[in-house]
Amino acid sequence: MNSTSAGETPVPSASTVEEPAAPQNADILVTAQRQAYRGLIAPADIPQAITLLGEERLEEAQITRLADALDLSSSIARQNNFGGLWESFAIRGLVGDENNPSGYLANGFNAGRGFAGPRDASGIERIEILKGPNAALFGRGEPGGSINIVTKRPTSAFAGKLEATYGSFDFRRVEADANLPVTEFAAIRLVGFYEAADSFRDTIRSERYGVSPSVLLRLGANTSLTYELEATRTEIPLDRGLFALGSNLGIVPPSRFFGEPNLGPNVATALGHQFQLQHDFSADWSLLVGVGLRDTELKGSSADAELAAARQRLFVDGRTLTREVRYRDYDADHKVYRAELGGRFDGPLGLHRVIIGADRDAFDQGLFVAGYRAPLLSTTPTAQQGFEIDIFNPVYGRFPTPVLSPLNNRSIIQRSWGAYLQDQIRIGDRLEVRVGARYDEFTQTINNRLNATIARQSETRISPQAGIVWRVSEPFHLYAAYGEGFRPNTGASVSGETFDPETSRSIEFGAKLDIGGLSATASVFELRKTNILTSDIANPGFAIAVGKARSRGIEFEVSGRLPGAIDALLSYTYLDAEVVSGARNANGVAISPGDRLLNVPKHTLSAQASRVFAIGGRDLKLGGAMLHVSSRLGEVGTTFRLPSYTTARLFGSYAFTDNIEASIVVNNLFDESFFVNSYARMWVMPGAPRTALATLKLKI
Repeated sequence: MNSTSAGETPVPSASTVEEPAAPQNADILVTAQRQAYRGLIAPADIPQAITLLGEERLEEAQITRLADALDLSSSIARQNNFGGLWESFAIRGLVGDENNPSGYLANGFNAGRGFAGPRDASGIERIEILKGPNAALFGRGEPGGSINIVTKRPTSAFAGKLEATYGSFDFRRVEADANLPVTEFAAIRLVGFYEAADSFRDTIRSERYGVSPSVLLRLGANTSLTYELEATRTEIPLDRGLFALGSNLGIVPPSRFFGEPNLGPNVATALGHQFQLQHDFSADWSLLVGVGLRDTELKGSSADAELAAARQRLFVDGRTLTREVRYRDYDADHKVYRAELGGRFDGPLGLHRVIIGADRDAFDQGLFVAGYRAPLLSTTPTAQQGFEIDIFNPVYGRFPTPVLSPLNNRSIIQRSWGAYLQDQIRIGDRLEVRVGARYDEFTQTINNRLNATIARQSETRISPQAGIVWRVSEPFHLYAAYGEGFRPNTGASVSGETFDPETSRSIEFGAKLDIGGLSATASVFELRKTNILTSDIANPGFAIAVGKARSRGIEFEVSGRLPGAIDALLSYTYLDAEVVSGARNANGVAISPGDRLLNVPKHTLSAQASRVFAIGGRDLKLGGAMLHVSSRLGEVGTTFRLPSYTTARLFGSYAFTDNIEASIVVNNLFDESFFVNSYARMWVMPGAPRTALATLKLKI
């Protein structure tokens, strides 16, 4: 389904329209390239559900982070975000390794791996949520779907904007975007942001900034080259949130911070480069060659609530929180090379739209963790030995930072290459049939420097897919899809054992309806995955293998222009996600068949609507949004649950002139107390109270 609002016009690409003929006029600047891993296929003919979130929809609600944008899709559930230092989410109930950021794509390149910090929305043109099986093209994907960010790139029109925002908790933000056509053969786009803020959480202060300039060159009538730089820096203390005693999450106010401010912020940086060359041989065939290079780094210390009951004094006196201290130095170097030939031709069965491609992936990761843990309570440790803090009257800096010992010192080297083929055939006027497959070879070497051991792993896999679309009538389509997936599991258990790769199977049936400016999609699906990992609660930063999980559900989504000129997006998902075969780790945590999956709600409802009014010859836009999330499991192997919540948002903007616009947004309008996600009952992240932001925008 195309969920672009009526007022949004996506950049033409193979993801949104049937591609036109290659440009032949030497006086016209090429302003867009097609997306990789796509065919020349209209959205209605794709056998899967698709949600597009355009720049206008994000801007009207003043959404500045990828995680907040994904709340607009009910298919996505927030997961443990590592104290605010990365994105983590489940699509249709299933998630990858909870100890690593979730994977997503930027212009078809994997941008979620590594430690870049939360993704800012300033450089996003649109977000594509591609639900269902995609591994036969992307490889190493999740069965629930994939997320692809299309970044802002140069166009042929001179344009620019400058925004300044101020809001609750001393939130300050400046954002700039300038598009500069230099000649008829070249264009430059400059995007950047700076943001600093306090928080509703005591002592927490953050600072983020970044730039993402890009260049587009036309090298002849049918060839174009783009280059994009990404440079970002995030500074914020790692915040593990609150805790629950039993099921009680209201013992202390949501603002209370139980870390140690004197340890300073954690710093995440990213430096990335993307090159993409497109050559159009004809109106029907084109070659796309790309290179993606990205270095990320995360460094910093934190004091976190001790998770082990045998060391946690809070479980004894209900007042004193035992903390552990950790220092982390993570880095990652990621290189991707790919080439893809796409085209169409008439064959015996009908019109064939073919993609043939190959990619090479090299990912190097270094993980160093030093830490301190309090002695067992049975040894009667002192307050200093427990690095303790009073939950009702916290005093920061009471004890010197303890001496840290190495806990983890590993290098992980991954190499993979893959080749893929997809053919979608239009048979007659009503039938579309898709078949495809991907072959992957993967190797992994883990060097544990603490015990001088090296573990090696290699895998090969073929991931097939198939789909069918039947045009019942011009606005109404039925579809079905089946796919298998493969995703290597990164890292090792606390004992040093590597994990077999995840494998998955998914099946989906759905219907699409497009009438005028209104689109709707309904789907029913079942996903099954083996060799899944979950967090090892007793050994944070490590994982345990659960076994098998299953997620089945239904989705319904409507977007576009409603009667009364109301632009709307409504998204509902019901999920039944559970463990199918369980496990018990070395610390006695039992994960049993029938257990719910962590942080995955049964019901999610997201809605956003807006309308433009003419006031004094100028546009006044008013709108609102709501998000309902039902209760979720808050700790594996237990019955602890996070309560359900419903939040509301109001927003509005007014154009004083053609170039000056003011806007305001109020988040969590009714000041709901809620909890966003959890790693364990001792690390629960509260949501922000009611906040307001005001923005002044200058457009050129």
